[in-house]
Amino acid sequence: MANINDYKKNIIPFYKPANFIVNKAKGSLVWDKNNKKYIDFTAGIAVTNLGHNNKELVKIMNEQSKKLWHLSPLYVNQPAIDLSKKLCKNTFANKVYFCNSGAESVESAIKVARKYTSSFNKKKSEIISFTSSFHGRTMTSISLANSKDLTEGFAPLLKGIKQHKYNQVHDLEKLFSENTSAVILELVQWHDGIIKADQKFLKEIRRLSKKYKSLIIVDEVQSGIGRTGSFFAYEQFNIKPDILCFAKGIANGFPIGGILTTEKISKKMSYGAHGTTFGGGPIACAIGSKVVDLISKKKLLNGVIKKEAIFIEKLEAFNKEHNCFEEIKSAGLWISIHFDKKRTSIDVDELIKKCHESGLMILKANKTSVRFSPSLVIENSLIDDGLKIFNKIVLSLFK
Repeated sequence: MANINDYKKNIIPFYKPANFIVNKAKGSLVWDKNNKKYIDFTAGIAVTNLGHNNKELVKIMNEQSKKLWHLSPLYVNQPAIDLSKKLCKNTFANKVYFCNSGAESVESAIKVARKYTSSFNKKKSEIISFTSSFHGRTMTSISLANSKDLTEGFAPLLKGIKQHKYNQVHDLEKLFSENTSAVILELVQWHDGIIKADQKFLKEIRRLSKKYKSLIIVDEVQSGIGRTGSFFAYEQFNIKPDILCFAKGIANGFPIGGILTTEKISKKMSYGAHGTTFGGGPIACAIGSKVVDLISKKKLLNGVIKKEAIFIEKLEAFNKEHNCFEEIKSAGLWISIHFDKKRTSIDVDELIKKCHESGLMILKANKTSVRFSPSLVIENSLIDDGLKIFNKIVLSLFK
């Protein structure tokens, strides 16, 4: 029987996974090979938004698998048409490109932006990004983040990228010029905990992008598909992207990503300029099409906000009594808890390990904070049970 040592023997150590092997999952519950049960506050890092082993999605996958698995984008499949129509109907966009992942969607967005802006100014290739960002782990995406923990050992980085402090308006215009192709940003950052974009900051980005004829790329790989309480987060921030990156929750765990954009930008693309082998596959798109149907419903999106309120109310009540947290931040069912550095030397890795031992799965944000990104349809009773475990472990480690 396979064990963790077999994993360590054969897998390149890019990850340090939990010390148990998952055997099955349903809804917001996971069982390991010893049949131990865990409450899942991770949803595959904001991916299984409709829960594990969702019956409606399993049915769609089984039906499609009997018809068609794979062709390549050289041939058209009906599920890709259906999903593209639904995405355009529910967003600002009228054009879609499908790929395999969030990092690929960011790569595609940068290429499309440069292709478009270079069509009227060949020097217009510079990209502006922001501190504390996370856009994936390809060479382009780590160059955009320019964070030591992502870039160390991988130099040289991509040229033509300028970086500015997130949410800071002061001196932002100094980064813009006639050579600026695009600005890329997350409306909700998570790498240092949940941080929302400030409206003054976004207003200045809109003004400068218009002044210098540059594009706005919004990375919604994690914040999209209902995670923040709207289908995409940009709907809440009074900003219209020129290009939007999506992935993660779109097929509830079946790999697919992509970008949304406009007819105007799309017209400047050419055959063979970009591509993929697996992007827009029939199974992924069939599942994605059903996900859009379910998550775009107002009842589900309103439920995200209600469940967010339950999390925050319970965490704040615990903190009022025990004063463990410096800050609790959220954007829908995307929550970060920051420990009070002045009052504790709590080890986040130890906290997560202890949570696993007690039957709760959570995520690390950084050395002093953790994140929750549960299913959007997690039962209120599991929120309560999971927080009881979390609070108990926090108290046991708090010093």
